[in-house]
Amino acid sequence: MDPFESDRIIRLLPKTRSRLLRLIFSRLAVILVLIISQILLIASIYGLFAEFIPRFKIIQTLFTLSMIFFLINKDMDSSAKLTWLWLIAMFPVPGSLLLWFTDNNFGHRRIRREITDLILETKHALPQDPEVINDPELTESGTDDLCKYLNRTGCFPVYRNTDATYFGDGEEMFDAMLEELEKAESFIFMEFFIIAEGYMWGKVLSLLSEKVRQGVDVRVLYDGMCEISSLSFDYPKRMEQFGVRCKDFSPVQPFLSTHYNYRDHRKIVVIDGKTAFTGGINLADEYINREERFGHWKDAGIMLKGEAIPSFTLMFLQMWNINEPAAAWEPFISAPTEPQQSKGWVIPYADCPLDNDKVAENVYINMLYRARKYVHIMTPYLILDGELETALKYAAQRGVDVQIILPGIPDKRSAYALAKTHYRTLIAAGVRLYEYTPGFVHAKTVVSDGEKAVVGSINFDYRSLYHHFECAAYLYKTPCIADIERDFQQTREECRTVTPETILNESLFYKMLGGFLKVFSPLM
Repeated sequence: MDPFESDRIIRLLPKTRSRLLRLIFSRLAVILVLIISQILLIASIYGLFAEFIPRFKIIQTLFTLSMIFFLINKDMDSSAKLTWLWLIAMFPVPGSLLLWFTDNNFGHRRIRREITDLILETKHALPQDPEVINDPELTESGTDDLCKYLNRTGCFPVYRNTDATYFGDGEEMFDAMLEELEKAESFIFMEFFIIAEGYMWGKVLSLLSEKVRQGVDVRVLYDGMCEISSLSFDYPKRMEQFGVRCKDFSPVQPFLSTHYNYRDHRKIVVIDGKTAFTGGINLADEYINREERFGHWKDAGIMLKGEAIPSFTLMFLQMWNINEPAAAWEPFISAPTEPQQSKGWVIPYADCPLDNDKVAENVYINMLYRARKYVHIMTPYLILDGELETALKYAAQRGVDVQIILPGIPDKRSAYALAKTHYRTLIAAGVRLYEYTPGFVHAKTVVSDGEKAVVGSINFDYRSLYHHFECAAYLYKTPCIADIERDFQQTREECRTVTPETILNESLFYKMLGGFLKVFSPLM
């Protein structure tokens, strides 16, 4: 990398910040005005309706009862049903209209259809090697059941000959990522939930622009919510000056839509089909502790090399190819890999919120039910549905050492308060909880029995498990599992222990906020 070019880009980006902020806020203001106008229109229609309804109380009662019966018989998570039942019981007409609006998928029917078609088109793009999945070591452990489940829900084969390197902080992974990007010869695919201008993105962008000049196919995909937080709405066009092909997923538009609920929360980097990165780390300065927001930012990620990489290539292309007619994907997933002489098995997998499979949650539940000795978890958020909370408690009650590390300094007070509403019942069941005192834990890792682990973008909350596009790598008997457990133990040394006494002495503010928000937690 030319250091002068790198410095030029890093200097250039901050100069545009004030202009970008003006563009962001001006466009956001227009969008907000249009959305508020639509809300006021709906409210006025309801006002007219509300004037008519009181004359016929029997109609209102029958309407409420019919909506309740409809909801009870609906295929929906039980925790979410309770929330909707409460809303409809308290506010029959507005609650019913809101349920109808969300249930009819306004704004994302087209994208649901396109993503479904893409997944079906590529479902058999990466055939499972029968010799790998039928390995006696997998079948005797029961891990083959999970492999079969992931094969059924998507194109997620289990691989051998894949080397996995674990990073216990963003700085380490960033350095490794820059080193691997330098080696790119064919293509670079990057998909992130957050990209924010600053040192980290400046370094990456300068490297990407250099690779473009060398003839490398560089593509960047980010979530459209960046347009109201960190990037301008015309950012894909701005990337053209660097030769980078860039897209935003689901940009904010001036109309009401349930599609805004479904965000691309994944973090994927694929280089030449030989190296891939995933984890919790986005492209913003707080993730490498160059900027302090909530104390020390504790994160985690993983680098894979070997036969498993085409799975991450395919995940990226499935999202990239939305709105692309007959876009080619075969050449990229058939790019030659470099098999590694590494022990263990790796399953890269993704979760799509637009289908009926709760892949991310089912993988976590599978680990909890199969654990014999311990399950150690790091997550920034703990907003559980009934199934996952039951799995955590059941594992602890049958003697499994279940430990969870959570943030000591929150990034969102609402999420922090909701997590605390689970503390009492989890501790009573034998789950051990810790809060990271130096700052904010953003890592999403689960390690069990020294044999199984998950590293990815998936939190223990409704957003990740129900509403986001997510990804992760499932590891079985890979050498880096020991590093993941070691990182958990070292992180725990910097934590305070949650006890019945600390719960009793918790801030009244968080107790009240958590109790109030718990009613709405499935919608958050």
